[in-house]
Amino acid sequence: MEPLINYLLQFDQLNQQQIDLITSKTTFLELKKDEYFSEAGKTPKRIAFILEGILRVCYYNSKGDEITKYFIEEHNFVVDINSYTQKIPSSEYVQAVSTCRLLIFTTQAWEELSSTIIPWDGIIAKVTERALIEKVNKLSPMLSEDATSRYLAFLEKFPSLANRVPLSYLASYLGITQSSLSRIRKNIR
Repeated sequence: MEPLINYLLQFDQLNQQQIDLITSKTTFLELKKDEYFSEAGKTPKRIAFILEGILRVCYYNSKGDEITKYFIEEHNFVVDINSYTQKIPSSEYVQAVSTCRLLIFTTQAWEELSSTIIPWDGIIAKVTERALIEKVNKLSPMLSEDATSRYLAFLEKFPSLANRVPLSYLASYLGITQSSLSRIRKNIR
């Protein structure tokens, strides 16, 4: 629980009563590797804060290929924000890359926090803004670089993820085949 509270306190102050209320509105969930937190075609009804582990956001393109859009690691919130706020089915999957320990907020709990804690909506707006900036920073550079540069940039920006993510997911994220990624890794060594 402490990582969640410390994360929220980066964005605004909360008193002990507010912290206790937030704590009371969460439940714990452990996802095993490859289990889904949310699935395409379903409307998300919960938000998670990652205590431990890595999740990936992925989808299937028109050819049926699985594409990894990005990874989300510890001490971040995860939800398909567009589908969640608009209450529409998601087009993406959120899948555990490793065993994940999550704190879960139901929609009802989230709405209760919003209506009870005065700075809550402002905190969440700042959390969302940071997450969107990070998402853009993860995606944008990938579009204009060659495969080796994309891989090196990934290693530089996300050194903690490099050895925790299966090569197939990393290759998909980088937009290359697994054999190309293996060749790039061999050439770099």
